[in-house]
Amino acid sequence: MSGATRPPVIVLEDDPLIAAFMSKALRKSGHVVECFDRGLAVLERVQGDPSALLLLDLGLPDIDGLEVLRRLRASGSTMPVIVVTSRSDPGDRVEALTLGVAGYVVKPFPLAELLASVEAAVAAIPPAGSVAGAPGPTAPTGPGGPSAPPGLNR
Repeated sequence: MSGATRPPVIVLEDDPLIAAFMSKALRKSGHVVECFDRGLAVLERVQGDPSALLLLDLGLPDIDGLEVLRRLRASGSTMPVIVVTSRSDPGDRVEALTLGVAGYVVKPFPLAELLASVEAAVAAIPPAGSVAGAPGPTAPTGPGGPSAPPGLNR
């Protein structure tokens, strides 16, 4: 996926040094990045626009990150979210996973782990203009139905 067709990555992080570190690394990897330090501003930004990937810190000054996630999901958003937080509590992790996050990265983290999580989440986003859940290509068929790997034909 080229940088022009990649969905934007929204970084919601209230620590300016961490936000700058993540943003610089993501831009070097070809991503368009938008940075926010307030959860309510992100909720307003993503309203009706599920095409972005959200990197979500949980410890925010205006609203808890899990509440941002709850509100996103309550609005019907399927936007992919990767939690990037210093909270390693299993309860937070389980709640985030239950709310459908694509990943949960605990600070401090190796940069390679964050970038791999982002690439996996971006790869799972349907291309613009496609319909999520639409059937993909069908398997080739032969006279007896779908083709089977060699040795499995009956």
